[in-house]
Amino acid sequence: MAQSADRIAVSTWSLHRFLGTTYAHDLTTTAIGPGEDTYGEGSESLLGLPSVLANHGYKRLEIVSFHMRSRDSIYLAELREQLRIAGVTLQTLLIDAGDITDPVNGARDTAWIAGWVEVANELGAENARIIAGKQQPTPENIERSISALRQLADANAGSPLRLVTENWFDLLSSPSVVHEVLDRLEGRIGLLGDFGNWSGPTKYQDLASIFPRAELCHAKATFADGQLDEADYAACLSAAEGAGYKGPYTLIFDADHPHEWTGLAEERDFILSRLDQG
Repeated sequence: MAQSADRIAVSTWSLHRFLGTTYAHDLTTTAIGPGEDTYGEGSESLLGLPSVLANHGYKRLEIVSFHMRSRDSIYLAELREQLRIAGVTLQTLLIDAGDITDPVNGARDTAWIAGWVEVANELGAENARIIAGKQQPTPENIERSISALRQLADANAGSPLRLVTENWFDLLSSPSVVHEVLDRLEGRIGLLGDFGNWSGPTKYQDLASIFPRAELCHAKATFADGQLDEADYAACLSAAEGAGYKGPYTLIFDADHPHEWTGLAEERDFILSRLDQG
């Protein structure tokens, strides 16, 4: 059980209500604006989260960029220290905006993302997730994506930080394009596979196609009236494990019910029960 538990992480995306405040992204500047109580008042700050997370038995964290109130070096150092004290590993900084395939603003967004990659390095994150593109997967847009991702990888060369992208938005909406982009990047960018981004009759087949190359996973479960959809979650896990996935499972919870910590615990326990059976 302990070894399996080491494969569990939590994203701040799953703790919207607990954190409350978000900081909207403005792609025209590196500054972070005033916070908004998007999800209510919140119970804890991001700086206080590592110790709370550890108290709940979680040792790996992913931070969404819009949960960070500052990019100031003093703040980043303080957050890194709180993670160290709590014994929580910063698995990934999720850079949650920008479109490197935008025909007008792609270069601007690539530069903006590069700034967040520097933040991830300063925080000591293991990974930084970059959106590969929000445009349709035309040959021209695929070229834009690959060119920008190469540029970001070049700028990050020599760093222990691993850059990854995700099967998310229009560009990477099918296994064939995921494979094409990653193949052409020749290992310079990794894959974060997300259970919740794809749907339809070929969902599990499509996940099984990409998970042999996944290094990270967003293990999102569906909840209806507070009840976890066990059939869907089990099928997603089977697709990943059957493909040989051995990385961490980051719990993604965004339902109204049950309580966030309760929902996370249900996801964790479901995954661990399946891993232990294996």
